[in-house]
Amino acid sequence: MAGDFSAEAGFLKIRGAERDAIVPKAQIQRIEALPGVAPRRTFAMDLDAQWLAGRIFILVPLWLSLSVHEWAHAWAAWRLGDDTAARLGRMTLNPLAHVDPIGTLLLPLMGIPFGWAKPVPVQPHRFRRGVTMRTGMMITAVAGPVSNLCMAAVCIAVLAVVFRFRPMLLEPGQGVGMLLTMLISLNVLLATFNALPIPPLDGSRVADALMPQALRPAWEAFCRLGPIALAAVILVPHFAHVDLFYWPMKGTQIVIWWVLRLVGGGGGF
Repeated sequence: MAGDFSAEAGFLKIRGAERDAIVPKAQIQRIEALPGVAPRRTFAMDLDAQWLAGRIFILVPLWLSLSVHEWAHAWAAWRLGDDTAARLGRMTLNPLAHVDPIGTLLLPLMGIPFGWAKPVPVQPHRFRRGVTMRTGMMITAVAGPVSNLCMAAVCIAVLAVVFRFRPMLLEPGQGVGMLLTMLISLNVLLATFNALPIPPLDGSRVADALMPQALRPAWEAFCRLGPIALAAVILVPHFAHVDLFYWPMKGTQIVIWWVLRLVGGGGGF
């Protein structure tokens, strides 16, 4: 029987003479309106709910992780004497202050567990006396990845507490365990990726501050090719089927295993 599914109609539409055998949509709505009759769920409704839940499950941890990262940049700059980000409302953990239409909205909604936020404005000439611009930019840049590692550590600690006292919350399918492991993974990935010495990533600020004068012309030439190098780092491992972050994630798994082993608990993980 030939047919196609229509999410709008909510039932299989039959082509040809068999179309008349379908109960009209208006009659179905009258039946569903009767007391005690629950509206029918359709495959399309379930699919949409699963799609939305999956995207939110990525979006929320990503927003939290990116907000902590950008707040740390703003806070470090403020501590060094530059209040530019603070005056612009960027020294906050409110995700809305850091939203980038592509990095924090479009990519997560496409199901890509990766993104970025709006860059925090920093004016190095405003750093307090005694802090060179290169050193100040290095400290400000390092604050981002360090904040993500701190957040991952906090999530591991929370995971250990839950494992010790409420292990049933970490059983397969439970949201608590899934959320914590997602937060740990995202923050480790953000810290590792941003530590790469490729402009405009945070690691490039560290490399710039520590670069010997003899190598600076070559470094500045490399910086001009930063976007191309960054694209290569993202795309080449993907097409070569190489996991660029295997060892950071493997190390994180080992740390989690040892922490959970130390705290013990009433169940497995």
